[in-house]
Amino acid sequence: MTDPVLLITGGSSGIGEATAREAAAKGYRLVLAARSKDKLEALQNELGGPERVLTVACDVQQLDDQQRMVQATLDTFGQLDAVFANAGRGGEPGGFSKADPEVWKDMILTNIYGVGLTVQCCLPALRQSRGHMLLTSSAAGRATIPGSMYSATKWAVTAIGYGLREEIRGSGIRVTLIEPGMVDTPFFDQPPGNALLPEDIGRAVLYALSQPAHVDVNEILVRPTPATD
Repeated sequence: MTDPVLLITGGSSGIGEATAREAAAKGYRLVLAARSKDKLEALQNELGGPERVLTVACDVQQLDDQQRMVQATLDTFGQLDAVFANAGRGGEPGGFSKADPEVWKDMILTNIYGVGLTVQCCLPALRQSRGHMLLTSSAAGRATIPGSMYSATKWAVTAIGYGLREEIRGSGIRVTLIEPGMVDTPFFDQPPGNALLPEDIGRAVLYALSQPAHVDVNEILVRPTPATD
C-alpha cells in the first residue's frame, strides 16, 4: 500500500480529531497519538480500523513515548510522510501576577518542549520521505495578549517553525505553521458564537498538504469572520 501516512499528536479531540477525518477522506493512513488511547479507539474504528489507523498512547513531554510513537509508525506502515505536531494545552486566568506556576510548567512543557521533541523524533523519517512538518501555533502567536503565558508559548512555536525551515533548507521537507484564531473546541469553556469549527482548521491542514512538492505553504492564519451586528 502506498497511501501517504500522516501522524497527528493531540489526535483524540478538537483540531486533531477533525484533521484526522479530513485526512482519512483524502486517502491518508493515520497515526493518532494522545495521552490516552481510549478516546482514539472509536475514531480508529470510524476511519477504517487498524489497517488504516494506528493509535498510540503518547505523552509528548516524554522522549521515550515519542520515540516509540515514531518506531510504531515505521513498524506498522513502513513510512512517515507528514506530521502534524498539534498537541497543546491552554493556561488559566490570572496573568503573570496570579496564574498557577504549575499550570505554566505543564503548558510550557507540552506546547514548546513537546513540539520540539516531536520535530526531533520525526525528522529522520521525514528526511527519507521528503515529507511535511506542520505545527499548531495560534493567532495568539502573532499578537501581544496581556498577561498570557499561552501566547508566549505559541510565539515560541512560531519561532520553532521558522528555525526548523532554515535548518532543513534543501532537504525537500516542507514546514507549515497552522495559526487558528478562536476555535469551538473543549479548549474554551464558552467560545463566541462566531468561533471557527475544528473542521475549518482540518481543511487548512489538508490544503497545505495537498500542494505540489515544489510549493511550501509557510503559514496559514485562520480567523473567524467578525460577528455581525
